[in-house]
Amino acid sequence: MILLMLYVAIVSQPPVGEALKNTVMPESVDFFVITTLIGGTVGGYITFAGAHRLIDSGLSGPENVNAITKTSVLGIIVTGIMRVLLFLAVLGVVSTGVALSEDNTAADAFRHAAGEFGLRAFGVVLFAAGLSSVIGASYTSITFVTTQKVSPRTRNFLTVGFIVVCAILFGILNSAPQKLLIFAGAFNGIILPIAFAMVMWVAFKRQDLTHGVKQPMWLLIAGVLALLLEIFIGVKSISGIVNLWA
Repeated sequence: MILLMLYVAIVSQPPVGEALKNTVMPESVDFFVITTLIGGTVGGYITFAGAHRLIDSGLSGPENVNAITKTSVLGIIVTGIMRVLLFLAVLGVVSTGVALSEDNTAADAFRHAAGEFGLRAFGVVLFAAGLSSVIGASYTSITFVTTQKVSPRTRNFLTVGFIVVCAILFGILNSAPQKLLIFAGAFNGIILPIAFAMVMWVAFKRQDLTHGVKQPMWLLIAGVLALLLEIFIGVKSISGIVNLWA
């Protein structure tokens, strides 16, 4: 996925300098867009998805902190790379003045950037990302309503059933996928502070749950500042979510 995205990002020839400048000195700030991007990356219960999978695999406890940390950091790095490359690929197209299709904006951007190959590459990337997201999100949803006493076979059946039910609801809603994705990202961004506050509380106040592991003060300060920023951005984005379905 990264190699395909890198190829399209290169052939689209994005204005990298302008992108870097607006990264640190943006000409305008759209809180709704920021919330959608953050929420779609680490929002909602995505925060717990990897943790639940690690627990199921038996990788938990203070003795595995280093391995868990490496896994989480690697996940953030890979996700960040994909976000940046996707942004550059689309930026390279729209910066030329091309008007993208409203029905399938992302696919149209890839088609303009790399022709028929770009369109097929987008399909591969979207299929792989969608498949992993559907399975991961469904698995996490089921882990919230079951315990470790439930057999893996039963949990697998419940996960498949959850996917089927969601697919049926998607058909009934009959809404554009882009609109649903934007709403999901924005809504996850809104509830992210709740999930993050819970993690902070456990990490710094419930040492009985963390086996006595103490976190450094600088991490607490950084976490509180991040939490306050998330709350501020989330509040600023509520009107955007309301307007999305207006």
